[in-house]
Amino acid sequence: MKKIVFGNHDENTLRQFNNCLSYGNVAGGVLCADGHYGYSQPVGGVVAYDNQISPSGVGFDIACGNKAIKTNLKLTDIEDKLPVIMDDIQKAIPFGIGKELKNHRNHEIFEDPLWTTFLNIGQHEHDNLLATARAQLGTAGAGNHYIDILVDEKTNDIWIGNHFGSRGFGHKTATGFMNLAQNRGFLDNLPRQSMEAAPILFDLPSELGAMYYNAMTLAGKYAYAGRDLALNKVLDILGAQSLFEVHNHHNYAWKETHFNKEYIVVRKGATPAAPGQLGFVGGSMGDISVILKGIESNKSRDAFYSTVHGAGRIMSRTKAAGRINWKSKKRRGGLISQEKMDQAVKDYGVELRGGGPDESPFVYKKLNDVLCEHVGTIEILHVLKPVGVSMA
Repeated sequence: MKKIVFGNHDENTLRQFNNCLSYGNVAGGVLCADGHYGYSQPVGGVVAYDNQISPSGVGFDIACGNKAIKTNLKLTDIEDKLPVIMDDIQKAIPFGIGKELKNHRNHEIFEDPLWTTFLNIGQHEHDNLLATARAQLGTAGAGNHYIDILVDEKTNDIWIGNHFGSRGFGHKTATGFMNLAQNRGFLDNLPRQSMEAAPILFDLPSELGAMYYNAMTLAGKYAYAGRDLALNKVLDILGAQSLFEVHNHHNYAWKETHFNKEYIVVRKGATPAAPGQLGFVGGSMGDISVILKGIESNKSRDAFYSTVHGAGRIMSRTKAAGRINWKSKKRRGGLISQEKMDQAVKDYGVELRGGGPDESPFVYKKLNDVLCEHVGTIEILHVLKPVGVSMA
């Protein structure tokens, strides 16, 4: 079995990673330098299976990923208008759990034949997921999901980028298949799961395995469509044109050939980085983002051509922001105050809309530090500094 760990990790993360490698037909595993404790499989964890797929490994936010666009603008074209631009982005794109657009979109994604996958489960399940997908296409999530305006540190070119996945449609899909694996109804509420839960595995040729793979593929197409729509809106707000685009998932399972054999490579919070393959990786709201490219090496082969998807958390949301009092709607006990976060982001030169202490720069590693752990597997092509950040 191939196994490689980049960087240093806490005991819980390492135990969870090793536990994943002890279930199923595992060919190898990777823990990227931004890895941290997650549900069942650590974020930043990669597991390669022989003819099996893991819905718990892909996770609840199926096809979460990043898109970046290089525009035809320079920083001098927008810097005086940045506050208004950020206001317009915040108004145009709904952020948060369950957020919907007022006018549902017609889009070719809803004509995809893979929707029949859910008809095999039931008409009600199909209609429920389709309605959720229609309502949320082009909206962004909560937490660390964002839309950024970025500037290339060398050329002053303006880039735009975003980070979110398949929204409520993906979450319901993941929950549904985990329910089916445990003999519950597809749309049942999933009982509270232990973070230490063993991986859920389907043999790919099985009925559930084939249906999950098709459903995941559809969620991937949906996530791509949503990220496209959101950034097209930002282009319109900027009055800009797209010159170059980079687009990738990091919560997904790919059929890939490694060491002369096809495997299912499940990446949770990890970016595919085959030789020549481009990826967009974001840091925190007070840190750089990068466009990178995979390179060929013994280390990159052993890593199943995988790299980081972000900087990696070093502090939980609760520890950073405290616990919320649902009566007063105020948080208490957090280590990071809103004022401390706002000052840090302002000092970094970012025009921020939304965002809370649980997503502040203080809760993440520095992106450059984790990228350095992957030296010899990737090449950094562009270093991008945020000048505008929009979040929930």
